[in-house]
Amino acid sequence: MQKATMVLDQAFKIGEVDSRIYGSFIEHLGRAVYGGIYEPDHPQANEMGFRKDVIELVKELKVPIIRYPGGNFVSGYNWEDGVGPKENRPRRLELAWRTIETNEFGTNEFMDWIQAVDSEAMMAVNLGTRGIDEARNLLEYCNHPGGTYWSDLRKKHGYEKPHNIKVWCLGNEMDGPWQIGHKTAEEYGRLACETAKVMKWTDPSIELVACGSSSSAMATFAEWEATVLEHTYDHVDYISLHTYYGNRDNDIANYLARSMDMDAFIKSVISICDYIKAKRRSKKTINLSFDEWNVWYHSNESDRKLEPWTIAPPQLEDVYNFEDALLVGSLLISLLKHADRVKMACLAQLVNVIAPIMTENGGPAWRQTIFYPYMHASVFGRGTVLHSIVDSPKYDSKDFTDIPYLDTTAVFNEEADELTIFAVNRDLENDLLLECDLRSFADYQMIEHIALTNDDMKATNTVKQQLNVIPHNQDVVPLDQGRLTTSLSKLSWNVLRFKKQN
Repeated sequence: MQKATMVLDQAFKIGEVDSRIYGSFIEHLGRAVYGGIYEPDHPQANEMGFRKDVIELVKELKVPIIRYPGGNFVSGYNWEDGVGPKENRPRRLELAWRTIETNEFGTNEFMDWIQAVDSEAMMAVNLGTRGIDEARNLLEYCNHPGGTYWSDLRKKHGYEKPHNIKVWCLGNEMDGPWQIGHKTAEEYGRLACETAKVMKWTDPSIELVACGSSSSAMATFAEWEATVLEHTYDHVDYISLHTYYGNRDNDIANYLARSMDMDAFIKSVISICDYIKAKRRSKKTINLSFDEWNVWYHSNESDRKLEPWTIAPPQLEDVYNFEDALLVGSLLISLLKHADRVKMACLAQLVNVIAPIMTENGGPAWRQTIFYPYMHASVFGRGTVLHSIVDSPKYDSKDFTDIPYLDTTAVFNEEADELTIFAVNRDLENDLLLECDLRSFADYQMIEHIALTNDDMKATNTVKQQLNVIPHNQDVVPLDQGRLTTSLSKLSWNVLRFKKQN
Protein backbone atom coordinates (compact mmCIF):
# COMPACT_ATOMS: atom_id res chain seq x y z
CA MET A 1 0.00 0.00 0.00
CA GLN A 2 1.35 3.41 -0.96
CA LYS A 3 1.53 6.15 1.64
CA ALA A 4 0.69 9.87 1.62
CA THR A 5 1.45 12.35 4.37
CA MET A 6 -0.32 15.54 5.40
CA VAL A 7 0.66 18.23 7.90
CA LEU A 8 -1.87 20.72 9.28
CA ASP A 9 -1.34 23.65 11.61
CA GLN A 10 -3.97 26.04 12.93
CA ALA A 11 -1.71 29.00 12.13
CA PHE A 12 -1.25 28.18 8.42
CA LYS A 13 -4.37 29.64 6.81
CA ILE A 14 -5.41 30.12 3.19
CA GLY A 15 -8.56 32.09 3.92
CA GLU A 16 -12.04 32.17 5.34
CA VAL A 17 -14.70 30.19 3.50
CA ASP A 18 -17.43 32.46 2.20
CA SER A 19 -20.48 30.21 2.56
CA ARG A 20 -21.62 31.36 -0.89
CA ILE A 21 -18.94 29.10 -2.37
CA TYR A 22 -21.58 26.35 -1.98
CA GLY A 23 -24.15 28.13 -4.14
CA SER A 24 -26.18 26.66 -6.99
CA PHE A 25 -28.18 27.70 -10.03
CA ILE A 26 -31.76 27.58 -11.34
CA GLU A 27 -32.39 28.52 -14.97
CA HIS A 28 -35.54 28.48 -17.07
CA LEU A 29 -34.21 25.43 -18.86
CA GLY A 30 -35.68 21.96 -19.22
CA ARG A 31 -37.42 20.80 -16.05
CA ALA A 32 -35.38 22.88 -13.60
CA VAL A 33 -38.32 25.17 -12.86
CA TYR A 34 -41.42 23.48 -14.30
CA GLY A 35 -41.53 19.94 -12.92
CA GLY A 36 -38.49 20.60 -10.77
CA ILE A 37 -38.94 23.23 -8.11
CA TYR A 38 -42.45 24.23 -9.29
CA GLU A 39 -45.23 21.73 -10.07
CA PRO A 40 -48.63 22.92 -8.82
CA ASP A 41 -50.39 19.64 -9.66
CA HIS A 42 -47.89 17.47 -7.78
CA PRO A 43 -49.20 15.59 -4.72
CA GLN A 44 -46.50 17.27 -2.62
CA ALA A 45 -46.99 20.78 -3.96
CA ASN A 46 -47.66 23.49 -1.38
CA GLU A 47 -50.12 26.36 -1.78
CA MET A 48 -47.61 28.22 -4.00
CA GLY A 49 -47.02 25.25 -6.28
CA PHE A 50 -43.56 24.44 -4.91
CA ARG A 51 -42.62 20.79 -4.51
CA LYS A 52 -42.10 20.16 -0.80
CA ASP A 53 -39.95 17.08 -1.43
CA VAL A 54 -37.55 19.20 -3.49
CA ILE A 55 -37.53 21.93 -0.86
CA GLU A 56 -36.44 19.41 1.77
CA LEU A 57 -33.60 18.10 -0.40
CA VAL A 58 -32.38 21.64 -1.13
CA LYS A 59 -32.45 22.38 2.60
CA GLU A 60 -30.42 19.23 3.18
CA LEU A 61 -27.72 20.73 0.95
CA LYS A 62 -27.80 24.04 2.87
CA VAL A 63 -27.47 26.03 -0.36
CA PRO A 64 -26.61 29.60 0.65
CA ILE A 65 -27.17 31.41 -2.67
CA ILE A 66 -28.89 30.48 -5.94
CA ARG A 67 -28.31 32.14 -9.32
CA TYR A 68 -31.37 32.96 -11.45
CA PRO A 69 -32.87 33.13 -14.13
CA GLY A 70 -29.91 32.11 -16.29
CA GLY A 71 -27.75 31.17 -17.97
CA ASN A 72 -28.29 31.57 -21.69
CA PHE A 73 -31.98 32.11 -20.99
CA VAL A 74 -31.41 35.53 -19.41
CA SER A 75 -29.96 37.05 -22.59
CA GLY A 76 -33.40 36.98 -24.26
CA TYR A 77 -35.57 37.41 -21.17
CA ASN A 78 -37.98 40.25 -20.49
CA TRP A 79 -38.37 40.14 -16.71
CA GLU A 80 -41.62 42.10 -16.90
CA ASP A 81 -43.23 39.05 -18.57
CA GLY A 82 -42.86 37.10 -15.32
CA VAL A 83 -44.50 39.46 -12.81
CA GLY A 84 -48.08 40.44 -12.12
CA PRO A 85 -51.25 38.35 -12.56
CA LYS A 86 -50.38 34.99 -14.09
CA GLU A 87 -53.36 35.07 -16.44
CA ASN A 88 -51.89 38.18 -18.08
CA ARG A 89 -48.39 36.85 -18.60
CA PRO A 90 -47.40 36.22 -22.23
CA ARG A 91 -46.05 33.01 -23.70
CA ARG A 92 -42.80 33.56 -25.57
CA LEU A 93 -40.52 31.69 -27.93
CA GLU A 94 -37.45 30.99 -25.80
CA LEU A 95 -34.56 31.11 -28.25
CA ALA A 96 -31.68 29.97 -26.07
CA TRP A 97 -33.09 26.45 -25.57
CA ARG A 98 -35.80 26.51 -28.33
CA THR A 99 -38.80 26.00 -26.06
CA ILE A 100 -42.01 27.82 -25.13
CA GLU A 101 -41.70 29.90 -21.94
CA THR A 102 -45.08 30.30 -20.22
CA ASN A 103 -43.80 32.84 -17.66
CA GLU A 104 -46.01 31.23 -15.04
CA PHE A 105 -42.96 31.35 -12.76
CA GLY A 106 -41.04 34.62 -12.48
CA THR A 107 -39.10 36.91 -10.18
CA ASN A 108 -41.55 37.02 -7.27
CA GLU A 109 -42.21 33.29 -7.35
CA PHE A 110 -38.47 32.69 -7.29
CA MET A 111 -38.06 34.98 -4.28
CA ASP A 112 -40.89 33.12 -2.49
CA TRP A 113 -39.13 29.84 -3.25
CA ILE A 114 -35.76 31.24 -2.10
CA GLN A 115 -37.34 32.02 1.26
CA ALA A 116 -38.83 28.52 1.43
CA VAL A 117 -35.39 26.89 1.00
CA ASP A 118 -33.61 29.33 3.39
CA SER A 119 -31.32 30.73 0.70
CA GLU A 120 -30.48 34.02 -1.01
CA ALA A 121 -30.73 35.09 -4.63
CA MET A 122 -28.02 35.90 -7.15
CA MET A 123 -30.01 37.71 -9.84
CA ALA A 124 -28.81 38.08 -13.43
CA VAL A 125 -29.80 40.94 -15.73
CA ASN A 126 -30.22 40.75 -19.51
CA LEU A 127 -27.30 42.41 -21.28
CA GLY A 128 -27.95 40.48 -24.49
CA THR A 129 -31.10 41.99 -26.00
CA ARG A 130 -31.49 44.69 -23.35
CA GLY A 131 -29.28 46.82 -21.14
CA ILE A 132 -29.01 49.67 -18.66
CA ASP A 133 -32.70 50.57 -18.43
CA GLU A 134 -33.89 46.99 -17.93
CA ALA A 135 -31.27 46.42 -15.26
CA ARG A 136 -32.01 49.53 -13.21
CA ASN A 137 -35.78 48.97 -13.49
CA LEU A 138 -35.52 45.38 -12.26
CA LEU A 139 -33.27 46.48 -9.40
CA GLU A 140 -35.72 49.23 -8.44
CA TYR A 141 -38.59 46.73 -8.61
CA CYS A 142 -36.76 44.29 -6.35
CA ASN A 143 -34.90 46.50 -3.88
CA HIS A 144 -36.38 49.98 -3.60
CA PRO A 145 -38.70 50.39 -0.58
CA GLY A 146 -41.45 52.34 -2.36
CA GLY A 147 -42.68 55.64 -3.74
CA THR A 148 -41.50 55.05 -7.32
CA TYR A 149 -43.09 53.48 -10.37
CA TRP A 150 -41.31 50.13 -10.26
CA SER A 151 -41.23 49.69 -6.48
CA ASP A 152 -44.91 50.57 -6.25
CA LEU A 153 -45.63 48.06 -9.01
CA ARG A 154 -44.00 45.39 -6.84
CA LYS A 155 -46.30 46.42 -4.00
CA LYS A 156 -49.27 46.24 -6.35
CA HIS A 157 -48.20 42.69 -7.16
CA GLY A 158 -48.46 41.79 -3.48
CA TYR A 159 -44.91 42.33 -2.21
CA GLU A 160 -44.95 45.22 0.22
CA LYS A 161 -41.37 44.70 1.41
CA PRO A 162 -38.44 44.85 -1.01
CA HIS A 163 -36.66 41.63 -1.88
CA ASN A 164 -33.25 43.17 -1.06
CA ILE A 165 -31.27 41.06 -3.52
CA LYS A 166 -27.60 41.80 -2.84
CA VAL A 167 -25.73 39.99 -5.64
CA TRP A 168 -26.31 40.75 -9.33
CA CYS A 169 -24.72 39.27 -12.46
CA LEU A 170 -24.11 41.62 -15.37
CA GLY A 171 -25.32 39.26 -18.09
CA ASN A 172 -24.19 35.74 -18.89
CA GLU A 173 -21.38 34.33 -21.06
CA MET A 174 -21.31 37.36 -23.31
CA ASP A 175 -18.08 36.09 -24.91
CA GLY A 176 -19.95 33.12 -26.43
CA PRO A 177 -21.11 33.22 -30.08
CA TRP A 178 -24.07 31.06 -28.98
CA GLN A 179 -25.26 33.84 -26.70
CA ILE A 180 -28.22 36.01 -27.72
CA GLY A 181 -26.67 39.46 -28.08
CA HIS A 182 -23.07 38.15 -28.12
CA LYS A 183 -20.56 40.98 -27.80
CA THR A 184 -16.88 41.64 -28.13
CA ALA A 185 -14.94 42.32 -24.95
CA GLU A 186 -14.91 46.04 -25.75
CA GLU A 187 -18.65 46.12 -26.40
CA TYR A 188 -19.48 44.15 -23.29
CA GLY A 189 -16.98 45.99 -21.10
CA ARG A 190 -18.45 49.37 -21.97
CA LEU A 191 -22.05 48.19 -21.47
CA ALA A 192 -21.23 46.40 -18.23
CA CYS A 193 -19.44 49.47 -16.90
CA GLU A 194 -22.35 51.81 -17.59
CA THR A 195 -24.90 49.30 -16.28
CA ALA A 196 -22.87 48.78 -13.11
CA LYS A 197 -22.67 52.53 -12.47
CA VAL A 198 -26.42 52.97 -12.76
CA MET A 199 -27.20 49.91 -10.65
CA LYS A 200 -24.93 51.04 -7.83
CA TRP A 201 -26.40 54.54 -8.00
CA THR A 202 -29.82 52.89 -7.58
CA ASP A 203 -28.67 50.69 -4.67
CA PRO A 204 -25.11 51.20 -3.40
CA SER A 205 -25.35 48.13 -1.14
CA ILE A 206 -25.31 45.56 -3.96
CA GLU A 207 -22.39 43.48 -5.24
CA LEU A 208 -21.85 43.03 -8.99
CA VAL A 209 -20.37 40.18 -11.01
CA ALA A 210 -18.89 40.89 -14.45
CA CYS A 211 -18.86 38.15 -17.10
CA GLY A 212 -15.56 36.39 -17.47
CA SER A 213 -14.84 33.77 -20.11
CA SER A 214 -17.27 30.89 -20.65
CA SER A 215 -14.30 28.54 -20.24
CA SER A 216 -10.53 28.69 -20.36
CA ALA A 217 -10.74 27.01 -23.79
CA MET A 218 -12.31 30.10 -25.39
CA ALA A 219 -10.02 31.67 -27.99
CA THR A 220 -10.57 35.05 -26.33
CA PHE A 221 -9.72 33.81 -22.81
CA ALA A 222 -7.42 36.08 -20.77
CA GLU A 223 -7.68 38.96 -23.22
CA TRP A 224 -11.43 39.01 -22.55
CA GLU A 225 -10.93 39.26 -18.77
CA ALA A 226 -8.26 41.94 -19.11
CA THR A 227 -10.36 44.09 -21.45
CA VAL A 228 -13.57 43.72 -19.44
CA LEU A 229 -11.79 44.58 -16.19
CA GLU A 230 -10.12 47.61 -17.80
CA HIS A 231 -13.64 48.98 -18.25
CA THR A 232 -15.37 47.71 -15.11
CA TYR A 233 -12.69 47.46 -12.40
CA ASP A 234 -13.89 50.41 -10.35
CA HIS A 235 -17.55 49.37 -10.48
CA VAL A 236 -17.71 45.57 -10.03
CA ASP A 237 -16.75 43.25 -7.19
CA TYR A 238 -16.28 39.89 -8.92
CA ILE A 239 -15.53 38.36 -12.27
CA SER A 240 -17.14 35.06 -13.22
CA LEU A 241 -15.66 31.74 -14.30
CA HIS A 242 -17.54 28.88 -15.96
CA THR A 243 -16.37 25.33 -16.70
CA TYR A 244 -17.76 21.85 -17.24
CA TYR A 245 -16.02 18.50 -17.48
CA GLY A 246 -16.80 15.12 -18.99
CA ASN A 247 -15.36 11.65 -19.54
CA ARG A 248 -16.26 11.15 -23.19
CA ASP A 249 -13.25 8.93 -23.90
CA ASN A 250 -13.87 6.78 -20.79
CA ASP A 251 -10.39 7.43 -19.39
CA ILE A 252 -11.00 7.43 -15.64
CA ALA A 253 -7.44 8.26 -14.60
CA ASN A 254 -7.43 11.30 -16.87
CA TYR A 255 -10.97 12.29 -15.92
CA LEU A 256 -10.25 12.37 -12.19
CA ALA A 257 -7.32 14.74 -12.83
CA ARG A 258 -9.51 17.43 -14.39
CA SER A 259 -9.70 19.34 -11.14
CA MET A 260 -6.12 20.33 -11.95
CA ASP A 261 -7.55 22.18 -14.96
CA MET A 262 -9.90 24.05 -12.62
CA ASP A 263 -6.93 24.95 -10.40
CA ALA A 264 -5.02 26.34 -13.38
CA PHE A 265 -8.08 28.30 -14.58
CA ILE A 266 -8.55 29.91 -11.15
CA LYS A 267 -4.87 30.82 -10.86
CA SER A 268 -4.87 32.38 -14.32
CA VAL A 269 -7.91 34.55 -13.64
CA ILE A 270 -6.46 35.67 -10.28
CA SER A 271 -3.30 36.69 -12.14
CA ILE A 272 -5.28 38.71 -14.68
CA CYS A 273 -7.27 40.46 -11.94
CA ASP A 274 -4.10 41.36 -10.09
CA TYR A 275 -2.40 42.53 -13.28
CA ILE A 276 -5.20 45.02 -13.90
CA LYS A 277 -5.06 46.00 -10.22
CA ALA A 278 -1.36 46.78 -10.55
CA LYS A 279 -1.81 48.50 -13.91
CA ARG A 280 -4.49 50.78 -12.45
CA ARG A 281 -2.50 51.25 -9.22
CA SER A 282 -5.66 50.27 -7.40
CA LYS A 283 -6.04 49.25 -3.78
CA LYS A 284 -9.18 47.29 -4.62
CA THR A 285 -9.07 43.50 -5.10
CA ILE A 286 -11.43 41.77 -7.51
CA ASN A 287 -12.53 38.36 -6.29
CA LEU A 288 -13.89 35.40 -8.23
CA SER A 289 -17.41 34.05 -8.69
CA PHE A 290 -17.20 30.54 -10.15
CA ASP A 291 -20.90 30.69 -10.87
CA GLU A 292 -21.14 27.71 -13.23
CA TRP A 293 -19.28 24.46 -12.68
CA ASN A 294 -20.13 20.77 -12.86
CA VAL A 295 -19.88 17.58 -14.86
CA TRP A 296 -21.87 17.84 -18.10
CA TYR A 297 -21.67 15.41 -20.99
CA HIS A 298 -24.02 12.44 -20.45
CA SER A 299 -27.07 14.15 -21.99
CA ASN A 300 -25.41 15.72 -25.03
CA GLU A 301 -26.56 13.14 -27.59
CA SER A 302 -30.15 12.71 -26.36
CA ASP A 303 -30.76 16.46 -26.22
CA ARG A 304 -30.05 16.82 -29.94
CA LYS A 305 -33.16 14.74 -30.69
CA LEU A 306 -35.63 17.00 -28.84
CA GLU A 307 -38.49 18.60 -30.73
CA PRO A 308 -38.36 22.42 -30.56
CA TRP A 309 -41.05 24.72 -29.15
CA THR A 310 -42.46 22.52 -26.40
CA ILE A 311 -43.02 23.48 -22.75
CA ALA A 312 -40.40 22.36 -20.22
CA PRO A 313 -39.09 19.31 -22.10
CA PRO A 314 -36.45 17.17 -20.37
CA GLN A 315 -33.14 18.81 -21.30
CA LEU A 316 -29.59 18.30 -20.02
CA GLU A 317 -30.74 15.57 -17.64
CA ASP A 318 -27.37 13.99 -16.96
CA VAL A 319 -27.65 10.80 -14.91
CA TYR A 320 -24.51 10.94 -12.80
CA ASN A 321 -22.43 7.93 -11.90
CA PHE A 322 -19.97 7.18 -9.12
CA GLU A 323 -16.90 8.49 -10.95
CA ASP A 324 -18.71 11.81 -11.48
CA ALA A 325 -19.17 12.09 -7.72
CA LEU A 326 -15.43 11.64 -7.20
CA LEU A 327 -14.62 14.42 -9.66
CA VAL A 328 -17.22 16.73 -8.10
CA GLY A 329 -15.52 16.09 -4.76
CA SER A 330 -12.17 17.10 -6.23
CA LEU A 331 -13.68 20.21 -7.85
CA LEU A 332 -15.05 21.24 -4.44
CA ILE A 333 -11.57 20.73 -2.99
CA SER A 334 -10.15 22.99 -5.71
CA LEU A 335 -12.62 25.73 -4.88
CA LEU A 336 -11.75 25.48 -1.20
CA LYS A 337 -8.03 25.63 -1.91
CA HIS A 338 -8.65 29.09 -3.37
CA ALA A 339 -11.02 30.32 -0.67
CA ASP A 340 -8.98 33.50 -0.31
CA ARG A 341 -10.16 34.63 -3.77
CA VAL A 342 -13.08 32.39 -4.81
CA LYS A 343 -15.87 33.87 -2.72
CA MET A 344 -18.90 32.57 -4.62
CA ALA A 345 -19.54 29.50 -6.73
CA CYS A 346 -22.61 27.84 -8.20
CA LEU A 347 -22.95 24.15 -8.92
CA ALA A 348 -24.90 24.24 -12.17
CA GLN A 349 -27.64 23.37 -11.81
CA LEU A 350 -29.75 22.37 -8.81
CA VAL A 351 -32.74 20.30 -9.98
CA ASN A 352 -33.10 17.98 -13.02
CA VAL A 353 -30.79 19.98 -15.33
CA ILE A 354 -27.22 18.66 -14.78
CA ALA A 355 -28.20 18.52 -11.14
CA PRO A 356 -27.68 16.74 -7.81
CA ILE A 357 -31.47 16.45 -7.38
CA MET A 358 -33.71 14.61 -9.85
CA THR A 359 -37.50 14.39 -10.00
CA GLU A 360 -40.26 12.64 -11.89
CA ASN A 361 -43.22 14.77 -12.90
CA GLY A 362 -45.96 13.70 -10.51
CA GLY A 363 -43.54 11.27 -8.88
CA PRO A 364 -40.64 11.17 -6.42
CA ALA A 365 -37.47 13.23 -6.02
CA TRP A 366 -34.09 11.65 -5.27
CA ARG A 367 -30.41 12.34 -4.74
CA GLN A 368 -27.96 11.78 -7.57
CA THR A 369 -24.43 10.54 -6.80
CA ILE A 370 -22.97 14.06 -6.89
CA PHE A 371 -25.41 15.16 -4.19
CA TYR A 372 -23.24 13.65 -1.48
CA PRO A 373 -19.86 15.38 -1.85
CA TYR A 374 -21.70 18.65 -2.45
CA MET A 375 -23.74 18.16 0.72
CA HIS A 376 -20.72 17.13 2.79
CA ALA A 377 -18.69 20.16 1.72
CA SER A 378 -21.58 22.56 2.30
CA VAL A 379 -22.47 21.16 5.72
CA PHE A 380 -18.97 20.50 7.09
CA GLY A 381 -16.81 22.92 5.07
CA ARG A 382 -17.57 26.12 6.95
CA GLY A 383 -14.69 27.96 8.61
CA THR A 384 -11.08 28.62 7.58
CA VAL A 385 -9.25 26.66 4.90
CA LEU A 386 -5.85 25.59 6.16
CA HIS A 387 -2.71 25.36 4.07
CA SER A 388 -2.07 21.62 3.85
CA ILE A 389 1.48 20.34 3.43
CA VAL A 390 0.90 17.19 1.40
CA ASP A 391 3.32 14.58 0.08
CA SER A 392 1.58 12.05 -2.13
CA PRO A 393 2.62 9.49 -4.73
CA LYS A 394 1.76 10.67 -8.22
CA TYR A 395 0.81 9.39 -11.64
CA ASP A 396 0.60 10.73 -15.20
CA SER A 397 -2.37 10.63 -17.57
CA LYS A 398 -3.08 11.59 -21.16
CA ASP A 399 -3.52 15.30 -20.42
CA PHE A 400 -1.85 15.78 -17.03
CA THR A 401 1.43 15.00 -15.29
CA ASP A 402 2.36 14.65 -11.63
CA ILE A 403 -1.20 14.02 -10.51
CA PRO A 404 -1.26 13.31 -6.76
CA TYR A 405 -3.26 10.23 -5.84
CA LEU A 406 -4.33 12.14 -2.74
CA ASP A 407 -6.43 15.22 -3.47
CA THR A 408 -7.19 16.92 -0.18
CA THR A 409 -7.85 20.05 1.81
CA ALA A 410 -8.89 20.89 5.37
CA VAL A 411 -11.34 23.35 6.94
CA PHE A 412 -11.01 24.48 10.56
CA ASN A 413 -14.18 25.75 12.23
CA GLU A 414 -12.71 27.41 15.31
CA GLU A 415 -16.08 28.55 16.63
CA ALA A 416 -17.42 24.99 16.63
CA ASP A 417 -14.06 23.45 17.65
CA GLU A 418 -14.18 21.20 14.58
CA LEU A 419 -11.66 20.23 11.91
CA THR A 420 -12.70 18.53 8.67
CA ILE A 421 -10.43 16.94 6.10
CA PHE A 422 -11.89 16.32 2.63
CA ALA A 423 -9.96 13.77 0.59
CA VAL A 424 -10.23 11.90 -2.70
CA ASN A 425 -8.10 8.83 -3.39
CA ARG A 426 -7.66 8.81 -7.18
CA ASP A 427 -5.87 5.45 -7.24
CA LEU A 428 -7.80 3.04 -9.47
CA GLU A 429 -6.36 -0.09 -7.88
CA ASN A 430 -5.07 0.47 -4.36
CA ASP A 431 -6.08 1.83 -1.01
CA LEU A 432 -3.93 4.69 0.24
CA LEU A 433 -2.36 4.92 3.68
CA LEU A 434 -2.76 8.44 5.03
CA GLU A 435 -0.56 9.75 7.82
CA CYS A 436 -1.62 13.15 9.21
CA ASP A 437 0.45 15.30 11.55
CA LEU A 438 -2.23 17.02 13.62
CA ARG A 439 -0.12 17.99 16.65
CA SER A 440 -1.52 21.52 16.34
CA PHE A 441 -4.85 19.85 17.16
CA ALA A 442 -3.51 17.72 20.03
CA ASP A 443 -6.73 17.94 22.03
CA TYR A 444 -8.88 16.82 19.08
CA GLN A 445 -10.13 13.34 18.25
CA MET A 446 -11.76 11.87 15.16
CA ILE A 447 -15.52 11.65 15.55
CA GLU A 448 -16.51 10.43 12.09
CA HIS A 449 -15.11 9.05 8.83
CA ILE A 450 -17.65 9.29 6.01
CA ALA A 451 -16.71 7.51 2.79
CA LEU A 452 -18.32 7.25 -0.65
CA THR A 453 -17.12 4.10 -2.40
CA ASN A 454 -18.41 1.72 -5.04
CA ASP A 455 -17.00 -1.20 -7.00
CA ASP A 456 -18.81 -0.01 -10.14
CA MET A 457 -17.50 3.32 -11.46
CA LYS A 458 -20.62 3.63 -13.64
CA ALA A 459 -23.09 3.01 -10.82
CA THR A 460 -25.96 5.51 -10.69
CA ASN A 461 -28.93 6.43 -8.53
CA THR A 462 -32.25 6.18 -10.38
CA VAL A 463 -35.91 6.45 -9.51
CA LYS A 464 -35.98 2.66 -9.06
CA GLN A 465 -32.59 2.40 -7.32
CA GLN A 466 -32.31 5.62 -5.36
CA LEU A 467 -29.82 4.26 -2.81
CA ASN A 468 -27.44 2.50 -5.17
CA VAL A 469 -24.59 4.95 -4.43
CA ILE A 470 -24.68 6.32 -0.90
CA PRO A 471 -22.03 7.23 1.69
CA HIS A 472 -21.26 5.05 4.66
CA ASN A 473 -19.33 5.39 7.91
CA GLN A 474 -15.94 3.77 8.33
CA ASP A 475 -14.12 2.96 11.54
CA VAL A 476 -13.08 5.95 13.64
CA VAL A 477 -9.34 5.90 14.28
CA PRO A 478 -7.97 7.54 17.45
CA LEU A 479 -5.12 10.04 17.24
CA ASP A 480 -1.85 8.94 18.79
CA GLN A 481 -0.06 11.99 20.27
CA GLY A 482 -1.56 14.22 17.60
CA ARG A 483 -0.87 11.86 14.73
CA LEU A 484 -3.43 10.03 12.61
CA THR A 485 -2.86 6.92 10.55
CA THR A 486 -5.80 5.73 8.49
CA SER A 487 -6.65 4.14 5.18
CA LEU A 488 -8.52 5.68 2.25
CA SER A 489 -10.19 3.14 -0.02
CA LYS A 490 -9.27 3.09 -3.67
CA LEU A 491 -11.36 5.51 -5.73
CA SER A 492 -13.10 7.11 -2.77
CA TRP A 493 -14.43 10.40 -1.45
CA ASN A 494 -13.71 10.85 2.25
CA VAL A 495 -14.77 13.23 5.01
CA LEU A 496 -12.66 12.97 8.15
CA ARG A 497 -14.19 14.91 11.04
CA PHE A 498 -12.41 15.86 14.25
CA LYS A 499 -13.76 17.53 17.39
CA LYS A 500 -12.05 19.17 20.33
CA GLN A 501 -12.35 17.05 23.45
CA ASN A 502 -13.30 18.69 26.75
